[in-house]
Amino acid sequence: MKTLLLLLLITLSEATIGVFVKLTDGLIPIQTLNFYALAFAAVFLMAVMPVATGQALRFPWGNLKDTIIIGILIAAQISVFNYAMTLVPIANAVIFWSIAPFFVFIFSALFLGEKARKSYIVIFAIAMIGIVLAKPLEGGHMLGNLVALGDGAIYAAMVTYMRYEGKSEAGNDIAWSMLVASLILMPALVLVGPGALTATIAYDALGMELPVMLWAAALGLVSTGFAYFGISIVLKTLDANVYALVDIIVSPVVATTLGFLIFAEVPAQGMIYGGALLLGAGFWLTREMSRGVEKRAVHPCQCA
Repeated sequence: MKTLLLLLLITLSEATIGVFVKLTDGLIPIQTLNFYALAFAAVFLMAVMPVATGQALRFPWGNLKDTIIIGILIAAQISVFNYAMTLVPIANAVIFWSIAPFFVFIFSALFLGEKARKSYIVIFAIAMIGIVLAKPLEGGHMLGNLVALGDGAIYAAMVTYMRYEGKSEAGNDIAWSMLVASLILMPALVLVGPGALTATIAYDALGMELPVMLWAAALGLVSTGFAYFGISIVLKTLDANVYALVDIIVSPVVATTLGFLIFAEVPAQGMIYGGALLLGAGFWLTREMSRGVEKRAVHPCQCA
């Protein structure tokens, strides 16, 4: 029961990415916002990961190359995903990002030597129908849709590399990778500016004003820090592939629901039908790929 509750909280925290990005209302440049989020997440993880893993936080001298590479991929993936959130409704970003399992398969076949099954042909056909129905190149969201699709490829590259190295979010090294990611994005403070750090945003429904930095902190602490911390605990009792199967379906649905409830974002009919096919195909492909590689596969969360 505790594992299921924590899994629910993790899924909810991942689904808040778009909400917190949009709540900043553009007062912090997205590049700088990404830095703040990763910095908050790095500090949080360095404080709590030793508690989750039962191991002291030591500098990864023997694993420095992997830590840096994963940090670079985290910085790239989170930056691109959050940028997509500034261009399109939350539903568009999470649904088109969900093409990631198909890139994982392609990269795994190319670099890990994993062979395709006959069922993959049907799965890919369903996914293609889903993309066609979702119409990523039509309407006023073409750029954001393409950015989200591209982020799926970056995310898949990170997953594939972590599978190749046998890494997961369960170790303390992920805290160091998060620190690397934040340091990579730190120049944004100079290049695009720190943003309106002291600004507040009025919310009529709440009858109060809240500081914009609250949402930047929440993006790092809730959407990223807590998500990785929770996953490090869940993976002790739940198979990584089971988590992946739940995450790939539930998180996009929850994120889309939050977009509707908070921002009144209503997905187009084609997006609903196409997204359902794409998510279903991604779930099926992830399940197929997990067979026989239970000890090997890991699935980093879609955290920002």
